[in-house]
Amino acid sequence: MPNRHSLFWKLAILLVGFCLLMIGLSWTWGRHMETQNAFLSEVAKTTLQGYAGEAEQAWSRGGQAGIDAWLAAVREQEPGWVGVIGPDLQSLSSTPLNEVESRRLTFLRGIDWPVSPRSIGMPWMRLPFPQQPHLGTLVMELPQRLAPGQYRVLWRVVTNGIIPGLFTLLLCVGLYRMLIVPLIQLREQANAWRADQLSARVASSTTSRQDELGELGRAFDDMAERLQGTVALQQQLLRDLSHELRTPLSRLRVACDSEADAGQLRERLGREIDCMQRLVEDALQLAWLDTERAPMSKEPIQVQALWEMLAEDACYESAWPGAQLHCALDASCWVQGNLNSLAQALENILRNAIRHSSAGGVIRLDGRRQGDDWLIWLEDQGGGVAESELERIFAPFTRLDGSRPGDGGFGLGLSIARNAIVRQGGRLWAQNTGQGLRLNMQLPAV
Repeated sequence: MPNRHSLFWKLAILLVGFCLLMIGLSWTWGRHMETQNAFLSEVAKTTLQGYAGEAEQAWSRGGQAGIDAWLAAVREQEPGWVGVIGPDLQSLSSTPLNEVESRRLTFLRGIDWPVSPRSIGMPWMRLPFPQQPHLGTLVMELPQRLAPGQYRVLWRVVTNGIIPGLFTLLLCVGLYRMLIVPLIQLREQANAWRADQLSARVASSTTSRQDELGELGRAFDDMAERLQGTVALQQQLLRDLSHELRTPLSRLRVACDSEADAGQLRERLGREIDCMQRLVEDALQLAWLDTERAPMSKEPIQVQALWEMLAEDACYESAWPGAQLHCALDASCWVQGNLNSLAQALENILRNAIRHSSAGGVIRLDGRRQGDDWLIWLEDQGGGVAESELERIFAPFTRLDGSRPGDGGFGLGLSIARNAIVRQGGRLWAQNTGQGLRLNMQLPAV
């Protein structure tokens, strides 16, 4: 089922409301216009009342002869039946009413009555004398030219055609603004990407919507931001990598041009090649971690056992005694993550701590449970870094102590560690302790 912010409900409400509006408009406005077209116009009423006044004057002046003369004159103007009757429902002219005409007198209509457009033939209208209605009444078949509804076809076109067409046009405009305008904005952003304008974003009017098109717009913006960041990282990595490779290549050139014996030259070449190999491998690893978005396989990991393995390797490489690498975590610390990635991250953090600690310093691993996560930190005694540099140390190729490549590292270890931990749903940040640097890791608990 669509959720309550779904575009389905907006379209359903809009279309149902439009249908109800059109039904109501057709019913009320159509009935109103039909009613208006059923009554005689003021011009028709005035004309018929004028005929009644003339008949009254003819009767008052000439009696039956006056009525006959007046009827003869009127019948030349109006083709329908015309007669004048007295109070006894008998003709006031010299021509008496026949049986059919007498029966029609029972179906007379007043000028203020509605005239049905569905009646057969024109109705007979009853028009009492204006001054002395008790003396007589003019009965007249309504002339076709005075019949109501002369503009009935026009009003039907307006009511059933033009007005629904205008409302339908408004509906199309609303649907266009609701559906097509966001798609046009998405198309413009895609065209901007094609033109290498990765900073283009979808308009806020689309991304702020709480429906599928709003989600699509936000996804486009996230994708654009991610793409822009990836391209910027790759460009920065290429610039930094080319810069870092110049130093070992320059030393290789000097070594090749030197007069050193073969043994010293071979040793020097091996050391520089190892340096460049580590640099390239670390740079490729960082680029892979930043661009790879496939889900990682996760498993329960006991941090204490992992630390013991990493500490043993670190002691062998650095010649540090195991007592200087202290673990305060007990066996209850289990986290959910990828073993290889977490081991690589923790190994890089440990190597960084050993590199920046004094020979007799102590490195301590500790942590505590926080709800559904474990907060684990590693402290060294290397003096820490400036507060303004706490975030910059995670940027690639950042070396705050100015150490040389291959000796003090390339500034990639913490960047690789942060990317690896973030990919597992965790966090990595740094803070000063007064004696050294503390690196905090927040990881999902088992």
